[in-house]
Amino acid sequence: MPSNALGQPIGEPVPGWTARPRPPLTAMTGQSCRTEPLDPARHGHDLWRAVSLDREGRNWTYLAYGPFAAEADYRGWLESMAGKDDPQFHAVIAGDSGQAVGVLSFLRIDPPVGVIEVGHIHYSPALQRTPLATEAMYLTMVRVFDELGYRRYEWKCDSLNAPSRRAAERYGFQFEGIFRQATLYKGRNRDTAWYGMTDRDWPRVKAGYQAWLDPANFDAEGRQIKSLAALRDG
Repeated sequence: MPSNALGQPIGEPVPGWTARPRPPLTAMTGQSCRTEPLDPARHGHDLWRAVSLDREGRNWTYLAYGPFAAEADYRGWLESMAGKDDPQFHAVIAGDSGQAVGVLSFLRIDPPVGVIEVGHIHYSPALQRTPLATEAMYLTMVRVFDELGYRRYEWKCDSLNAPSRRAAERYGFQFEGIFRQATLYKGRNRDTAWYGMTDRDWPRVKAGYQAWLDPANFDAEGRQIKSLAALRDG
């Protein structure tokens, strides 16, 4: 560990570091899906149909907004979010149908230190637990680390949101702790679970995704042969 002239331990040097670019408002394209900058006029109806498959509204429980009573209300919310620099919303598009089936965003973008967060993730039932959902997350990581050269990618969620926490770990984020009483939303407390991934983690994580997304990793019924975690950590 490096130290200063007084013998005190200090962080490792980051030679040649410069501020990173902000994420561009452009599409990210994969094998089975792509993301597009959110456009309520183009994506709104498809997204409303997709999120309406969640009849009980479970997917809205840990989001600070929703559920919405009508398509017009949902479209109004989309319009309030679209085109922003931070958070920067993208629609997830199924490659086979061309329909929007979920949203995610980059947020808390900090180019001077190379830190960015993924959030506002709302995968409809049509997207959840599909290869498309995994590939969409992989595409964001490629943008963050390979295209833009950020040092750290973050995932945060309500500590009680078990599905989100499982997803973060499956996607390769490492649990870093609980921030107690971090915020309030919908009139209730939120303890926030923090997860992170660094550029040092990325080569191993990327290799796992590439092996998992390989068509050879799926049988004739489209079922995975090896899990993402096994390919990443094995």
